[in-house]
Amino acid sequence: MPLIPYALTRPFLFGLDPERAHELTLDGIARLQNTPAQWLWCGERVSDPVTVAGLRFPNRIGLAAGLDKNGRCIDGLGAMGFGFIEVGTVTPKGQPGNDKPRMFRLPEARALINRLGFNNEGLAAFIGNVRRAHSFRAAGGILGLNIGKNAATPIENAADDYLLGLEGVFPHADYIAVNISSPNTKNLRALQSDEALDALLSRLQQRKLQLESRTGRSVPMFVKIAPDLEEAQVAVIAQTLKVNGIDGVIATNTTIARDKVQGLPHAEETGGLSGAPVFEASNRVIRLLRAALPAGYPIIGVGGVLSGEDARAKIAAGADLVQVYTGLIYQGPGLVSECARALARR
Repeated sequence: MPLIPYALTRPFLFGLDPERAHELTLDGIARLQNTPAQWLWCGERVSDPVTVAGLRFPNRIGLAAGLDKNGRCIDGLGAMGFGFIEVGTVTPKGQPGNDKPRMFRLPEARALINRLGFNNEGLAAFIGNVRRAHSFRAAGGILGLNIGKNAATPIENAADDYLLGLEGVFPHADYIAVNISSPNTKNLRALQSDEALDALLSRLQQRKLQLESRTGRSVPMFVKIAPDLEEAQVAVIAQTLKVNGIDGVIATNTTIARDKVQGLPHAEETGGLSGAPVFEASNRVIRLLRAALPAGYPIIGVGGVLSGEDARAKIAAGADLVQVYTGLIYQGPGLVSECARALARR
């Protein structure tokens, strides 16, 4: 169990600007991971192994991409008890992201709005950080690497950025996540349309198969989609995933809808809304995907998980694995083992 209860540290962190609190936390974890001081936040890793997409996950609870964009804290975050960690989104070139302020808390709704815009140090720095991580994977943890496109890259050339990302992370990933659903990079969600998605995934899958043939290692590829999709759009995406042989899907990213937070401070800020308000929208997409995809097709459910009961609801909707992010900010590291215990098959 963590030496310092999160209830004691949360008031301090919530007294800071959200992005400053985020940076301060990651800086601390980066400095102290793999040292005795890691006991300040470490938690039990619940043993509940499951095989998904050919990978053996120690348990079904993971960290969603976005929290550790540069892959600096893999071992430290893994010490909270996660079965898998997803880091990124990384773009080929480093970029500063959108103008500040760009992250806002909505504590009454247990939610965040962010418009960070894929701020990261670029592929080379990201890979260097991933290579330095060691203890999480040595203990059996699964690592997903999430790729995206640079803001300056025209949408018609997006595939070139994703191919660079794929080639860069392939040797170092247990699985690769393709982010086409952030609302904070102009026109990115247009890649979810039928023709654009088919063209992108066809090129990515072809290159992945070449890399697998060349290296002799298999790396599953997942696609991360938005919650703001109509039923017909989800059906088209499911069909496109199947046709292109994509290994799995992550549902979902943040929402641009504001109906759950109307009237709250910061509710009208531009960006993606995460946390409790996206829970039902995410579950709806998971249910639609499960109905449209073959039995056993891997789905990672993410969006609004703030308790073990929420994690069970994701599985009930059709997910095989569950990720958290905003819930971790509101509930603290104890959420990880709570969710893992809730899902453990007895």
